[in-house]
Amino acid sequence: VQLQACGGGLVQTGGSLRLSCAASGRTVTTGWFRQGPGTEREFVAAISWSGGSTVYADSVKGRFTISRDNAKNTVYLQMNSLEPEDTAVYYCAAKRIREGTVVPGKVVDYNYWGQGTQVTVSS
Repeated sequence: VQLQACGGGLVQTGGSLRLSCAASGRTVTTGWFRQGPGTEREFVAAISWSGGSTVYADSVKGRFTISRDNAKNTVYLQMNSLEPEDTAVYYCAAKRIREGTVVPGKVVDYNYWGQGTQVTVSS
């Protein structure tokens, strides 16, 4: 499975962006991670294959929403109330296994990765 992430850009504090992750085939559990300058890649959000289960990092809960359109093999990350601390390269990733309930994941749990899209939030 190949993943293509897009939708990043430059936005002011309080602004919004929507990231998209298009897959070459049907994906199961799909997640978003991010990596800021000089930091490790961290979990942001994940969604189950059906879309019925979602989970978020505490730092984005209430501001970000993950969703999916399986007809388009695409997962979205709607990011609202953006803060400078959200500045990072955002990566989408997918697992090989199907999960009914998703939990906050680790990088090593995911098998397929997209190329990343830069999000910059100016103060």
